[in-house]
Amino acid sequence: MTTVVFLSLLLSAAPNDGSPASSQSLESPPVVDDSPTAWSCTADTLRSGKDCVFEAELTPSEPNKDQAANNVRTIQQLGRTLCAEAARASSEDGKPDRNLAASCEKRYSTAAERCDLQGTVPIVDTKGRFAPAARACYRAVSGVLQETQMMATVAAPCCQCAAQSGCPGAGDRCYADLTQQKAGASTLACMRDRCADSCSLAPPAAAPKKAAAPPKSEPRPEPGSASL
Repeated sequence: MTTVVFLSLLLSAAPNDGSPASSQSLESPPVVDDSPTAWSCTADTLRSGKDCVFEAELTPSEPNKDQAANNVRTIQQLGRTLCAEAARASSEDGKPDRNLAASCEKRYSTAAERCDLQGTVPIVDTKGRFAPAARACYRAVSGVLQETQMMATVAAPCCQCAAQSGCPGAGDRCYADLTQQKAGASTLACMRDRCADSCSLAPPAAAPKKAAAPPKSEPRPEPGSASL
């Protein structure tokens, strides 16, 4: 139950947008605003891929197994929401690509295993800001989300069409191969032939190399002719 409540706070945490506070008397004592700033690393910056600052202030304690497990669980549960969002980056119907979302969750969950922080601090504070000790964790899961967004934009429509059209190489590896330009020539040729509209962002198939022409032989001089 604690993790669910904590996750809700993390997803709902938003940086301070700098909007003016309600009018106060000039004689009133200054009020300290300790809400997350626009540069703070939160679930929102993790979602958008924006640069951020790890500004949470947490005091390390002795390693705690329960805290370590809770840290990993918090990030893994957050991944279900973020992967679904990343997998529908360019979806026309607003629905995530299920194959891509499942792949994202699997890779995200593996990356989240490094988010235990040895249980010395919570992964985020009560305001949803990531702990400074969570840099490696944050970068790992952020990398998974950004790759998924790229695949959703560049590869998902093409790979879906290729699978329905029976193109070779249109299985689970299609997304990564197409994004990293590792798809084979026969796969790309089939995509261009059968899925031209869906594969407009796919790299073009390499043109076959022409065989080199044999060198021309020099004409031999006729007998009795003198060379100049």
